[in-house]
Amino acid sequence: MKKCPYCDFNSHEVGNEIGYISALLNDLDGELVHVQGRSVKSIFIGGGTPSIMKINDLEELFIGLRDKLSFDDQIEITLETNPGTFETEKFNYFRQIGINRLSIGVQSFDDNNLKLLGRIHSSDEAIYAIKQANIVGFSNINIDLMYGLQSQTLSESLSDIDKAISLSPNHISFYQLTIEPNTYFAKFPPQLPEDDNIWEMGDEGAKALEEHGFERYEVSAYGSLPAKHNLNYWQFGDYIGIGAGAHGKITNIDNGKIFRTLKPRSPKDYINNQNSSVNLVDNLVFDFMLNALRLRNGFDINLFESRTGNSIKVISEKIDKLKSMGLLEVGKNKIKPTVKGFNFINDLQSYFL
Repeated sequence: MKKCPYCDFNSHEVGNEIGYISALLNDLDGELVHVQGRSVKSIFIGGGTPSIMKINDLEELFIGLRDKLSFDDQIEITLETNPGTFETEKFNYFRQIGINRLSIGVQSFDDNNLKLLGRIHSSDEAIYAIKQANIVGFSNINIDLMYGLQSQTLSESLSDIDKAISLSPNHISFYQLTIEPNTYFAKFPPQLPEDDNIWEMGDEGAKALEEHGFERYEVSAYGSLPAKHNLNYWQFGDYIGIGAGAHGKITNIDNGKIFRTLKPRSPKDYINNQNSSVNLVDNLVFDFMLNALRLRNGFDINLFESRTGNSIKVISEKIDKLKSMGLLEVGKNKIKPTVKGFNFINDLQSYFL
């Protein structure tokens, strides 16, 4: 396994990190105070390609999770996976231990585009993996697709969408390739399509998905079954993060203050020390809007007030201005982006900075 040239996630090439599962469970022990008696409604196992974990390691992890946490009856447990590492027998076991959602990083069904992205799988392998996931019994599947790839055309992007839809997932993440700092692509930038062409891919792709019943409920998320885990992020909910480079967001129930946590990024450093760096969230309004405005249906005013501890009146002037600009739609108890606001989401969010 190797890291893709566009990836800025905290993923590392496979090594022999002995003791990592023990470190995860020790980390969880230190985070239990932040659970504050709540049941866990979702778990996301991500970062790189966690599906390459050994079955024994994953079993040890889940025994520990179930022992230390209270799982909600309708818990969503997602595993990120790569089509190039799909093993039917292994994935059948994943389902048996409680994983009930797969997020499959396809990115494209075009072999040339996959090669340019540095992916290790082919289009045929991606199709095989998705079909086998259905056969194994996964009924909740997300397919990741990128657009705006180097040398990609509009017809190629729409073809990717058509192929994804034909495989009957209930969720598709459709997002633009961006060049992030500290990646191979940042050092050696690929020749990407013109901005207008990328915009057209995103716009036409969104239309195609919605025409086939994939509701765009978030900027880059489409489906009849929204991801519980991601919705919690966008609704400014709490979550704990365990693992190398894991993030968390916690509300102190005693004083209402919100802080974010971050674990050491290097797996070797993390195994030796699971302590978090802790940062207090100062600009709660901006932090809330950075997430909640990504939702097509916006947010309830009551949610804003309960999550931030502020009255909606503190931003009433900004809301009125954005409404007059045609970027926000304001109802009796709800605020949401207009179509124009949704298309220019970064500009909309920046007004609350």
